[in-house]
Amino acid sequence: MISLPKHSSTLLEALDTRRSVPSRQLGEPGPDRDALLRMLTSAVRVPDHGKRVPFRFLRIEGDARHALGDILARRCREREPGASDSVIEKDRSRFSFAPVVVAVIANLGPDEKIPAQERLLCAGNVCFALLQAAQAMGYGAQWLTGWAAYDRMVLAQLGVGADEALVGFIHIGAAQIEAPERERPDPAMLLTDWTPP
Repeated sequence: MISLPKHSSTLLEALDTRRSVPSRQLGEPGPDRDALLRMLTSAVRVPDHGKRVPFRFLRIEGDARHALGDILARRCREREPGASDSVIEKDRSRFSFAPVVVAVIANLGPDEKIPAQERLLCAGNVCFALLQAAQAMGYGAQWLTGWAAYDRMVLAQLGVGADEALVGFIHIGAAQIEAPERERPDPAMLLTDWTPP
């Protein structure tokens, strides 16, 4: 094994200790504009075949979180007329915990050279990098989707176009709990060697 420079050990430790903090356990303070832009500066350093920058960000904070919750509650009633009040209220409160939510939106429109799948994966990498950046700056974060990320009526309210996809809602705030570790897969059990036929 090669000897790692000191900073590499620190970076690997940061990767190895990343944990999601449940959005319900995220509170004030959230990142201000400068802190969020610093996180996004790190998050955009992802592999990007063709240099397309096939993603954009939508910040949802303050009263906008509650307005989005109201939209979800109304849409849930439309989708599931028999939904219980508790289900409706769960959707209404979905965005009310973390002070800042960043929607990561992928551009999947026509491109002669770069497949939509590669652009989607690029945007997915942005989500993960944003989680890492938030933790590095002392915040808790969680990457969520849920039905709202795939509902065209909700997406239209968020300004997500027909040739775009909402890859994730990244909830960011001060962790109210220390996120517990969970069992992780053993990479040795997932690794095989390809041998030519």
